[in-house]
Amino acid sequence: MRFRQIHLDFHTSEHIPGIGKQFSKEQFQEMLKRGHVDSITIFAKCHHGWAYFPSEVNEQHPNLDFDLLGAQIEAAHEIGVKTPVYLSVGFEEKIARIHPEWLMRDEKDRTNWVDGFMVPGWHQFCLNTPYLDHIIRQTEEVVRKYDADGIFLDIVGVRKCYCPTCLNQLLAEGKDPRDTKNVVELGERVYANYANRIREAIHAIKPGLPVTQNSGHFPHGRRDLIDVNTHLELESLPTAGWGYDHFPLSARYVQPLGVDFLGMTGKFHKFWGEFGGYKHPNALRYETALSLAHGAHCSIGDHLHPEGLMDPATYDLIGKAYSEVEAKEPWCEGTTNIADIALLSVESTGYEDHASAMFTNQFDAGAVRLLLEGKFLFNVIDMDSDFSAYKVILMPDHVLVNDKLKAKLEAFIAQGGKILATGKSGMDPAGEQFVIDLGVRRTGDNPYKPDYFRPDFDMPNLGQANFLIQASGQRIELAEGGKVIAKRVDPYFNRDAFKFSGHQHTPFTFEAKDESPGVVESDSGIYIAWNMCEDYAINGSLPVKELIHQSLRRLLTEPTLSTNLPAQGVVTLQHQTGESRLVNHLLYASPVKRGTNVEIIEDIIPVHDVKVDLHLPGKEIQGVYLAPQKTPLAFEQSGSHVKYTVPVLESHQMVVLDLK
Repeated sequence: MRFRQIHLDFHTSEHIPGIGKQFSKEQFQEMLKRGHVDSITIFAKCHHGWAYFPSEVNEQHPNLDFDLLGAQIEAAHEIGVKTPVYLSVGFEEKIARIHPEWLMRDEKDRTNWVDGFMVPGWHQFCLNTPYLDHIIRQTEEVVRKYDADGIFLDIVGVRKCYCPTCLNQLLAEGKDPRDTKNVVELGERVYANYANRIREAIHAIKPGLPVTQNSGHFPHGRRDLIDVNTHLELESLPTAGWGYDHFPLSARYVQPLGVDFLGMTGKFHKFWGEFGGYKHPNALRYETALSLAHGAHCSIGDHLHPEGLMDPATYDLIGKAYSEVEAKEPWCEGTTNIADIALLSVESTGYEDHASAMFTNQFDAGAVRLLLEGKFLFNVIDMDSDFSAYKVILMPDHVLVNDKLKAKLEAFIAQGGKILATGKSGMDPAGEQFVIDLGVRRTGDNPYKPDYFRPDFDMPNLGQANFLIQASGQRIELAEGGKVIAKRVDPYFNRDAFKFSGHQHTPFTFEAKDESPGVVESDSGIYIAWNMCEDYAINGSLPVKELIHQSLRRLLTEPTLSTNLPAQGVVTLQHQTGESRLVNHLLYASPVKRGTNVEIIEDIIPVHDVKVDLHLPGKEIQGVYLAPQKTPLAFEQSGSHVKYTVPVLESHQMVVLDLK
């Protein structure tokens, strides 16, 4: 894979005239050079369904009079730029009204993406219909005719569908379509059949041609879905609702799996298809650096104007980021992430409610933010991961434990590993009783929301007090081996229409009878009886953060990395084994909210005198320098500790440690 890719959308209506009339090989090449681009995904077929080349199995866009796809491939290859080719799979709007029987339907017979034909938008096709053969023929034609450097297939994934074809198949198999499990199971089979058939069709013509199936967020715990790809492209546009925490959550799951991947953002102010919208150059500088810091290659989304003219302002903008990426590439290839902590993703355990956050449940979203702000080195894992590679496993809020997970966690604890569990994590699949020994027993749901916790230790910035918790919680009592390190403190009563006090919630009482265990430490780790990660994702309160950070530091007594980098900073430590060196990535930007919940990076504020202390037992360092500047950096090695100070950090700085 190349490091500096463009994803060039071209979803273009038949009602727009003069398609491609301003395309110029020279202008196309000039923009790619200006943007420091080395790979560009270009369109064979768009969501409207039109081909952008003379097709025998599809229809060329009615207002295009030449082979635009072929001209783009020729122009790019002439200057050494690769050209993966895009085909829309899930959408082909020009035939949606011709073959409505091929469209996905929900339980109420509504279409998918838009729910009818009287609103503008796309209608998604079911791949259990004859549409599958239709899209395979289109893909085969492109692979035969063109020197593509890969195939990008969009709007695909496991779906629930109630179209007549799917319903009739379930009935013929003797299965009740009213049982959601049967519909889900059929959706799995339909996607597996599609993905295998289309990859086999591609590789029968060009063995080994890169293929990626795009469904946006890559689901944790679905390693089987990787096998139908040659690499992954992790779509994560921060300003479009994903936010700046989503990519680290995805990347730290994918990188340890050993699959090649890239991070896909966009040049847009917000979302795909936005003409005339631009990010600040500093945002793209940061977003591409965030990909590099997580072992990923980079992709930036753009949308070609219908007349085929590349936008100079866009490629000046992209060039500011990609010129920096180009200089950094030698230190970013073939890396593995070093991690002390494993975040056992709630999503990977089968939890499916994504309504509360963009493509991610709030439990995982809050957990990743807490770990990033604490500057902990971590990976995101699933139940098939090697737990022994970590010192601490964080189980956020809703990690229910089946027999397989129970055995792995018990083995992890037996070898000296520690658990930090919150909320219902550590309980049986019904969420009734603990099956992992955390020094506590569950006595029921906590009837109060909100309530309070009072630690028996000082919080770093707050000392000791009764601190508000606004999330749901569990009532617990001590079991053998448990020690209370923070108490739950009840309010006088819950607030309701006929019984309330003050503007918000009821204050805490001082009665001893209204106290019970809230945070318990044992030989296995620490259990916190509230949904702390969900609380932090929604409310972001300082006491919640400090309790989680203090708990992790009690369990992780000798972290691999410590730093004074401020809260919004991001830190990773990558091992570039082929070069025998460690690369410490330090990033800092502070997104602000603009408009309605749009996260914007504009100003890059330099951070001075960033101190780093690495604990590297068994490793001897022969030199430290800044990259890509290659400026030597003073360091001190004492025993297993290596310390250095970065004089100034502006957005992204790599510190390279050469190993003896």
